[in-house]
Amino acid sequence: MQKLKNILFNKTFILSLWFGLSFFAVAKDIVMHPSNKLTTHNNYIIYKHNFLNLINQHTLFGPEPQYYFDLNHYGPVFGLVIAPFAVLPNQAGVILWVMFLAFILYYAIMQLPLNNSQKFVILLLNVNSIMGSSGNVQVNPLITALVIFSFIFIRKKQDFWAALMIILGTAIKLYGIVGLAFFFFSDNKAKFILSLAFWSVVLFALPMLVSSPAYIIQTYRDWYPDLLAKNAANLTSTRGNVSVMGMITKIFLVKNLSNLLILVPAILVFVASMLRIKYWRNLNYQLLLLASVLIFTIIFSTSSEPPTYVIAFIGVSIWYVILDRPITGYERFLMIFALVLTNFSPSDLFPRYLRVNYVIPYALIALPCLLIWFKIVYEMLTRDFSKKAGVLKIDNLENKA
Repeated sequence: MQKLKNILFNKTFILSLWFGLSFFAVAKDIVMHPSNKLTTHNNYIIYKHNFLNLINQHTLFGPEPQYYFDLNHYGPVFGLVIAPFAVLPNQAGVILWVMFLAFILYYAIMQLPLNNSQKFVILLLNVNSIMGSSGNVQVNPLITALVIFSFIFIRKKQDFWAALMIILGTAIKLYGIVGLAFFFFSDNKAKFILSLAFWSVVLFALPMLVSSPAYIIQTYRDWYPDLLAKNAANLTSTRGNVSVMGMITKIFLVKNLSNLLILVPAILVFVASMLRIKYWRNLNYQLLLLASVLIFTIIFSTSSEPPTYVIAFIGVSIWYVILDRPITGYERFLMIFALVLTNFSPSDLFPRYLRVNYVIPYALIALPCLLIWFKIVYEMLTRDFSKKAGVLKIDNLENKA
């Protein structure tokens, strides 16, 4: 048993899984389908054409069935982010893009104010998530990293850069705006607000350098109805709306459920958990808020799909590693429940019959994350953060990291 533990909690082993499985997930389809058309990685082709349409001043949000199926829903700033990869041949571009995403999320996790054991356990718990995201060539690891960076920069009193992370994340995918939740941890709130305004102007204007002001203004006008249409499509999608609202709708066959009936109480509970002002400078309280933000963003978004849960599961993992040790039986159950139903159910490691007939139709991926989010809120409202807590520590990782 000790030998197995030494293997599992070995730094080299964990990093090999993190980067090796990400590479395998994206490269296997290229090996099987060597054509430069890259029809197996549709998401990457969508991203690439965000850049191509930006520089050619074509609409970003219209269908282009000659190149890809589905639609682009990312703003013009994303075209600049994907540009270094988009100019490469498809096979090289998609591999480097996926490895960049794996690295940026790894780097963000390693910057968290945690010990080495905690950081590497987070990586180990999310190996399957990052592999699934890499196989789908999703942008979600980048969004997760930007939210984490905004948290880290605010803690380091670098509000100017925290603001950049928030605005950049929002300009790529609206999820990034949740970084504003860390506003209350800032020591210079006026500087933070001014920095948000500065970066909003800069990132709004930056794509104009490769297109034109009129084109960018029109693109932002087009983006809003595109997002509304996408949300409407998610509400009726079998695989989409993997949220609390989707779960309630699908389990109880509720028609025309108003999202506000769920979202407003959730926001009130979320805000209430942030009101213990005396703990705003307490690290564990701050980390619990980070975990809460990452989970809340996904489970209460009707745009959530199984691949987006890489964001929520990073939050789940942060919660787990900062639990006071020894953990309770209920906390252990919640973590195992989340690993099985949220982390593994979208993959081939989970029985296909259960996935196809129960997990996907009823959006059950959201259930463990909802229960853990309630647990986090309860801890933020009731936990005595002034007491010294037991900390997760694995000697093998502490010694070798």
